[in-house]
Amino acid sequence: MTDKHQFQRLDLFRLPEGFRGRSATYVQLWWIVQALIVKPSPQIFYSLRRFMLRAFGAKIGAGVRIRPGVEVTYPWKVSIGDNSWLGDDVTLYSLGPISIGANSVVSQNVYICAADHDYSDAAFPIRARAVTIGDQVWIASDAWVGPGVTVGDGTVVGARSTVVADLPPGMICVGSPCRSIKPRQMTVPR
Repeated sequence: MTDKHQFQRLDLFRLPEGFRGRSATYVQLWWIVQALIVKPSPQIFYSLRRFMLRAFGAKIGAGVRIRPGVEVTYPWKVSIGDNSWLGDDVTLYSLGPISIGANSVVSQNVYICAADHDYSDAAFPIRARAVTIGDQVWIASDAWVGPGVTVGDGTVVGARSTVVADLPPGMICVGSPCRSIKPRQMTVPR
């Protein structure tokens, strides 16, 4: 590749001041605690996982269920509403804020990514871009939710969908890229 086609120069990359939100030492301490205690803890240890995430600054509501294997990059950038569930091996790549509403389900192997890079700049700068998951949302297994996305209240995101744009409330959404296909209909419990 010739010099006139330098699309990215990673030697120019610099992490923005304060990007992590905590010191490098604190970040490393969290990653050690996560690797040794949080991720491998047995399924029934919901209270331990909640406690550890709260201890490192996450805002975790009452009755939240966090399954084994969940990985959170920076817990101090995460908030989860009451009675929500995170399934096995969910990744919250919380370089930017991630907010999950109340009574929402993020199923196993879902990846929520709250940052990207500016590919139009040769220095490839990183950008935190908040992700907001509304109340009563279900994000099904293996979905990927991208930076800057908002998923509206009551929406269902189908398994293995790729969410790269905002999704409206109360819809069933599927695909790659994910798009609305029909309203979510509810039956009234007897």
